[in-house]
Amino acid sequence: MLEEKILNQYKEAMKTRDSVKSSTLSFLRAEIINAAVAKKKNALDDDEILSVVRKQIKAHQDSIEQFTKGNRLDLVGKEEKELEILKTYLPPELPLDETTKIVEEAVSRTGAQEIKDMGKVMKEVQGKIAGRADAKLVSDLVKERLSRG
Repeated sequence: MLEEKILNQYKEAMKTRDSVKSSTLSFLRAEIINAAVAKKKNALDDDEILSVVRKQIKAHQDSIEQFTKGNRLDLVGKEEKELEILKTYLPPELPLDETTKIVEEAVSRTGAQEIKDMGKVMKEVQGKIAGRADAKLVSDLVKERLSRG
């Protein structure tokens, strides 16, 4: 279903001559096909496609960071436009208070008390959040919570 949505929006971008959107979606579709081939499947399910989208988002965020450091603002603008297009395929993010609540529950459920217990907590949290919150934000929340003791 998600793959179909991407294909339809790609076709629409081609018709309207939206070069940024069409090239972004073309590359995304190629990555989805590559992932399917790597997994020896004809098609990926929506969760697998979301994984490909997240990987692309991460790559664009890294590129933006590098281009900013290199003072290539022309390329930063292009990457940011592509990033916004990719983000439209992600499920809505959890609000901060809900994410914090999940972290608190995970800490109490795992009995974690020190920073060395972070792995247990992160595993528990990722199971609940499943890509609906930024991993860096979650990591920071867990670190903050465990450092308070």
